[in-house]
Amino acid sequence: MAAPASAVAIVGIGCLFPKAPGHRAFWANILRGVDAVGPVPPSHFQAADYLDADPKAADRIYTARGGFLDPVDFPPLDFGITPNSLEATDPTQLLGLWVARAALHDAGFGPQRPFDRSRASVILGVTGTLPLVIPLGARLGHPLWKQALAEAGVPESQAQAVMDRIAKGYVGWQEESFPGLLGNVVAGRIANRLDFGGTNCVVDAACASSLSALHLALLELQSGRSDLVLSGGMDCFNDVFMFMCFSKTPALSPSGDVRPFDAAGDGTILGEGLGCVALKRLADAERDGDRIYAVLRAVGTSSDGKGTAIYAPNPAGQARALQLAYESAGVTPDTIEQIGRAHV
Repeated sequence: MAAPASAVAIVGIGCLFPKAPGHRAFWANILRGVDAVGPVPPSHFQAADYLDADPKAADRIYTARGGFLDPVDFPPLDFGITPNSLEATDPTQLLGLWVARAALHDAGFGPQRPFDRSRASVILGVTGTLPLVIPLGARLGHPLWKQALAEAGVPESQAQAVMDRIAKGYVGWQEESFPGLLGNVVAGRIANRLDFGGTNCVVDAACASSLSALHLALLELQSGRSDLVLSGGMDCFNDVFMFMCFSKTPALSPSGDVRPFDAAGDGTILGEGLGCVALKRLADAERDGDRIYAVLRAVGTSSDGKGTAIYAPNPAGQARALQLAYESAGVTPDTIEQIGRAHV
């Protein structure tokens, strides 16, 4: 079946995933069946301080497994960032620069291949809150610390020393803190450092954020507003705060393993990672002789509408998104029906 005129080509890939510091390593892990889920590393939090098998235990989590990135030797000066600003800049923003540049270079764009940067955009799926907001917000609890110490009979001079020690455990506020904690600045920094003049924005649609961003990226290309778009999803928020959120829902897997589409599935497991693809209209990519990883014929989107709960999925709504994708790609109703039968 011929690709529709609106088809888009993936011409570059950049990523950082658990046990996969690049797309080749990620693909190798898939081929080898590598399990990238493991215990919470000390770099994130001390699991023993929070772990309790009872899901109802206050301020405790019942699972301490997930997907975690290995440390990255990030070169701040390569991206025009001063080293003393690193502490006040969220890792999602920093590593987002890393994978965006990797996707651009993988697509063959560099000093030897100039392109119209005024028509280059970046549209990403990013959650509304970045990890840096947690320690910055925690520092603002000092009036409560002071009151609790006073009520416990701790002398004021000693109480201040205790409060200072607590404060040192959190990132301090500085000039770079505000932009450093904003989700939209993940895309903004990429546009700034890569000198993109097109659209830059982020989309927050929870677990569907990256696909929602991809949908907008395709619309940007199909409308002719951009000739190149970097799109994908980026999330480094995998600390105890998120574990607590999912534990109290409760949605985390008590067994610590994800078993999608399996009767033994007992919940989800949290992971962090960043994935970015460079997109061009298929006709342009073919004209320019680009390496084409895959062709995106269409993206289908839908909402479930009114249901029993905001987080309760509706199969009919999900099926509608699939049908819209097939129809937009030019797949006939008979073929859609055949595909549906094959998966029953």
